[in-house]
Amino acid sequence: MENFIYHSPTKFIFGKDTECTVAEQIHALGGTRVLVHYGSASAVRSGLLDRILSCLDAAGLPHIELGGVKPNPRDSLVYKGIALGRKENIDFILAVGGGSVIDSSKAIGLGLAYEGDFWDFYSQKAVPKATIPVGSVLTIAAAGSESSNAAVITQEKTMLKRALNYEILRPRFAILNPELTYTLPPYQTASGAVDIMAHILERYISDTTGVEFTDRLCEGTVLTVMSELPKVLKNPFDYDGRANLMFAAALSHNNIFGVGRVQDWASHKMEHELSGLYDVAHGAGLAVMMPAWMLNVYQHNLDRFCQFAVRVFGKSPSEDKDTLAKAGIEELRSFFRSVGMPVSFREIGAKREDIPLLVEKTLTGTGGTVGSFVPLNAALLTKCFETAANFDHE
Repeated sequence: MENFIYHSPTKFIFGKDTECTVAEQIHALGGTRVLVHYGSASAVRSGLLDRILSCLDAAGLPHIELGGVKPNPRDSLVYKGIALGRKENIDFILAVGGGSVIDSSKAIGLGLAYEGDFWDFYSQKAVPKATIPVGSVLTIAAAGSESSNAAVITQEKTMLKRALNYEILRPRFAILNPELTYTLPPYQTASGAVDIMAHILERYISDTTGVEFTDRLCEGTVLTVMSELPKVLKNPFDYDGRANLMFAAALSHNNIFGVGRVQDWASHKMEHELSGLYDVAHGAGLAVMMPAWMLNVYQHNLDRFCQFAVRVFGKSPSEDKDTLAKAGIEELRSFFRSVGMPVSFREIGAKREDIPLLVEKTLTGTGGTVGSFVPLNAALLTKCFETAANFDHE
């Protein structure tokens, strides 16, 4: 196990009706003027936004609203939020929604605390030193942005989708009421669950040894997601199933599973360019790209993939490690397919002829490779995307 420092300052407020405590949480952190940031009309249609605004009004907390966050959040709305926040002297941002809303809120917070262009951080021209604090009311179990140090934004003029990872980006609190996820469409529920699994597997597929504890955390949580997801797809009002998915999402990306081990993240970087180019749901793109990546790197550490096949999918140990490793990867694809996720390029609208562009975009600003398990150069990235494209012919 590698040396590590782990600090997760996000306060979790979990359970039914916990959104009613939002004003109390903001007051405790010294917030006096709130930007309420949200996404589509669902927050309005469900009545959640009105309930939250009523809580803020009752507590005497001035607020301004900014909606319109899209999946794969855009820099244009971030700039709008920064301008609005400066005009209204905002000192706290409340994200009401999922990972896209929270990521957009984080970027606005950075921009409000910075005199230059917030994209300087994403283009590695500057390092963030301060931010306006962010809290969240979560409406989907997926990205884990509610307690992570990450924020992903798409630059519209280039359609580059870039991630930022700094500790100051961790939200100050996350309100987690599983009932707020009841009305999610099945596709979004499943896509979110794939994102949870991918966050864990990006950490799990590692050459680091002596990490049995976090190995078991990773394996157990993946098994939990695979157990609970079919339940909530069958019964959207299964509170315990929704609760288990919601807390798994919150922990999957706050790095408790990744401490002391080298992590990869190549699948995420490849998928970011797919969703940036085709506007595909992040989890759906990961359902295609993660198995494609696995098939191109598994021979680097057969024991790791055999362990995955045995412990997660119950495969019998075998001296034929190559076959066992590939069987685990195929079981993963089969699970994605069983819950309605795409497993091929064609299903997400991706095109083989765009592979050179996808490779170029993936490598932009990276120094020539992505990932650590097997560093992927242009040739290896091309193979990964081609494997995903070849799934079309199954």
